[in-house]
Amino acid sequence: MLTIRNSPKKTGKNAVKGFIVIGSDHAGLNLKEKVKEFLISMRINIVDVGTYDKNPVDYPDIAKKVADIVKKKKDSKGILICGSGTGMCIAANRIKGIRAVAAYDDYSARMSRHDNDANVLCLRGRNAKYKDEIRIISVWLKSEFSGIKRHQRRIKKLDMVKL
Repeated sequence: MLTIRNSPKKTGKNAVKGFIVIGSDHAGLNLKEKVKEFLISMRINIVDVGTYDKNPVDYPDIAKKVADIVKKKKDSKGILICGSGTGMCIAANRIKGIRAVAAYDDYSARMSRHDNDANVLCLRGRNAKYKDEIRIISVWLKSEFSGIKRHQRRIKKLDMVKL
């Protein structure tokens, strides 16, 4: 079951275009629920693909749901949350057209957008402070792809990799 939450549009320089697709496994559920409320408070539209309870779920299944929507909907980005952020990142990056990053600080969040045009942010639900994760999300959402030719060339090479 998909949960879609529409928020009033935010306008201006830092407005997020499109919507955010969010998903977590059972280890990331608590943070996912808090992140959803943060995004809604920022007037960002979200699509929640699960999980919705603490029953164990395999993170590759959730990563695929988010990645499939992000690759099809141009104005979307994804946020995935598991215990460490790493498993979701690995799983999402298996989907052609997805450039997922496990960001652990402002710098990695900003540069993943600037240089790599990352379209999925992966976070850890364990051993992380809520305020730090929210700051990382904010930096990632406000950062834009530089469009520098060398970065465009590198992204094209990633898209040519056979899976």
